[in-house]
Amino acid sequence: MADELYEVLGVSRDASGDEIKKAYRKLAKKYHPDLNPGDRAAEETFKKLQAANNILSDPEKRKQYDAGAIDAEGNETQQRYYRDYAGAGGDHPYRSSAGYDDIGDIFSDLFRSHARGRGAGGADGADGAEFRMRGGDARYSIQVSFLEAVNGAKKRVTMSNGKALDLTIPPGLHEGQILRLRGQGMPGYGGGAAGDAYVEVHIAAHPGFRRHGNNIHSDLPITLHEAVLGAKVRVPTVTGAVTMSVPAGSNSGDTLRLRGKGVPAAGGRAAGDQVVTLIVQLPKQPDEALKSFLAEWSKTHSYDPRAEKEG
Repeated sequence: MADELYEVLGVSRDASGDEIKKAYRKLAKKYHPDLNPGDRAAEETFKKLQAANNILSDPEKRKQYDAGAIDAEGNETQQRYYRDYAGAGGDHPYRSSAGYDDIGDIFSDLFRSHARGRGAGGADGADGAEFRMRGGDARYSIQVSFLEAVNGAKKRVTMSNGKALDLTIPPGLHEGQILRLRGQGMPGYGGGAAGDAYVEVHIAAHPGFRRHGNNIHSDLPITLHEAVLGAKVRVPTVTGAVTMSVPAGSNSGDTLRLRGKGVPAAGGRAAGDQVVTLIVQLPKQPDEALKSFLAEWSKTHSYDPRAEKEG
């Protein structure tokens, strides 16, 4: 026998009656048509919940369903026939106190009845019911640049109702982080509070920077003479270029660290560093002077940079 009805309510086959009741009430509140006007999918889901609860909340019907005597719609399977119950009293398996009859109980915490006078044309002191419920949450997604995520920024988000809000991107924001805007979701019902807006932030890649934790990594091309003789060079950072000393005898793959030039400090978090990897870059078209010099130099200064790797 399939566990279809149990799956509808999201409970296990051995769930207790209280667990079934609790699961049904939670889902019924979420998918009730009054809370989802015009949403056909929610309406269909609600009908399935009603059908599942109608059977599983009734001990006798549940026993028959588990045994395969009735299907998920409460119809008799080939093991039993409807005529067995023809003329049966009000307690036959096709009747149940579960279902729509208890929906008022489900929403008892969302409705309140009160007497209120009506204006002209209405009856004074008529009983009325006011529906009050918190509005639904709204979800959005935006993309920010790498530098905006690292340093923080202000971004404008257009809500589903056309309202524009300024969103604060905190320094050091991570990919996929979700920011919450209190009270900026869907409006409440009957004077209920508005829901919240949740904005998922995605970060665009940067051509020159990579982030590892709170450290920023970058590659820095240097010339042959800067590597051999040493030099002071300008290095881009996430907050602007700075001057860095390249030691004499530097080589491709050597790393230098710029303290405090990574992700800025924020919220008790210390600033990260920038790790700079040097890349010695030769001229695209070496001239004759360089070729001649290296040809003569190599005659008396031979070395094998691959010897250590091969050993």
